[in-house]
Amino acid sequence: MPSGVPAAMHDDTHERIPGYAGVLATYGTTVVAAGVALLARGDRLPGAYRTSDLVLGALATQKFTRILAKDAVMTPLRAPFTEFEKPLGSGEVDDRPREGPAHAVGELLTCPFCLAPWTATAYVVALALAPRAARAWAAVFSIVGAADALQHVYARVRTD
Repeated sequence: MPSGVPAAMHDDTHERIPGYAGVLATYGTTVVAAGVALLARGDRLPGAYRTSDLVLGALATQKFTRILAKDAVMTPLRAPFTEFEKPLGSGEVDDRPREGPAHAVGELLTCPFCLAPWTATAYVVALALAPRAARAWAAVFSIVGAADALQHVYARVRTD
């Protein structure tokens, strides 16, 4: 095994490092580009955030990443990087990353936890560039998340 790679890493993980590096480079480049866009407009990130923006952002990020990673209707967006594994219920599916060059992107797209930093970063940048649109996005996905929770509660308590 090459130096610098922990012995605990499996060979397939080591082979995936270039793909992971590509995904990280894309994230970093996007963050830098967003910063340049803010500077070019004369904007800055706020020194503090409203509690409501943080709460709505957290709720919206959770729901948006879950939809992107698991919703059956979103399968066509994931399909170039994933393969169908099994249905999960409630309109969700479990996909697995494809092997080969698409694997790292497939891992990202099947993992709501992995998508959350990307989504939260986009939301924070959007708050600086277009706060009304960012808050509208957060409101929509927060409402959808709450509605989903209520649908599950209703399904459990109904007696017919």
